[in-house]
Amino acid sequence: MRFFKRSLFTLLSMAGLLLLVFFLSRMTGDPSYLFLPLDASAADRAAFSQLHGFDDPIYVQFGRYVVDLLNLDFGTSLSQQRSAMDIALEAFPHTLTLVSMALAIAFAGAILFGSLAARKPGGMIDRLISILSLTGASTPDFWVAIILVLIFAVSLGWLPTSGVGGPLYWIIPLFVLVLRPFGLLGQVVRGSMINALSSPYVKTAYAKGASEQKIIFVHALRNSMLPVITVAGDLAANLLNGAVIVETVFGWPGIGRLMIDAIMQRDFAVIQASILVTACAILILNILLDIAYVVLDPRVRHA
Repeated sequence: MRFFKRSLFTLLSMAGLLLLVFFLSRMTGDPSYLFLPLDASAADRAAFSQLHGFDDPIYVQFGRYVVDLLNLDFGTSLSQQRSAMDIALEAFPHTLTLVSMALAIAFAGAILFGSLAARKPGGMIDRLISILSLTGASTPDFWVAIILVLIFAVSLGWLPTSGVGGPLYWIIPLFVLVLRPFGLLGQVVRGSMINALSSPYVKTAYAKGASEQKIIFVHALRNSMLPVITVAGDLAANLLNGAVIVETVFGWPGIGRLMIDAIMQRDFAVIQASILVTACAILILNILLDIAYVVLDPRVRHA
């Protein structure tokens, strides 16, 4: 029953999202003003709209869109004249790779530094790590991206300004994406580890002579992971959505930049396909998050 309710809620959310995207994308304007010459006549614009079905009432267009979706037809790109879903699926792996690497680095760094900070709350290491994590969590991504490009790419010339290539192309985009998740996860790990290290089972492990490293990274860390996994799941979804800024600044050929380009070009099919791919990725992420809960907490598994 719980699985059925969750699946139904997911389907309703997906349907609402597609409905919203369909109507909002049509509010961006008439595509004929972008795809036809400036001196095109009214007859040419009318012929363009008729060819692509934009002259039909909006409810007719939406009905046709729903029928096409049920037939797994996601439309044709106006700018590239090929399947919009193929274009979205080609761009998404670039975003997925970038986001996955950023989240993995942030997760590993937060566990390490958060655990170190929790060893002696209020100590020098704790204060230093807290300052670094809070700074990372509160710094705007776009501002960091622009400043880093200005310093390391434009002024010093050490790193490329944009594009995809060798390892140097990954440094600034990864740093920008890692900064906020590292800060937030670091604080969550610290707080959760402080509670875990004060628990009776940890005191028992100390009394039995277990090493500090084993107590911190085996006993306490496992029992501290549920809130960390919860925040990490939310951050992963935010990274998928927030990659739009990073990809736009650095010219990264991912799904975020594709969305922006499609919006600017009023390429409705590509907008809809990009949103659908991103929403499906977030849905799969939520399923993986539920599986992680079951693995980490026997109480959830029993329920």
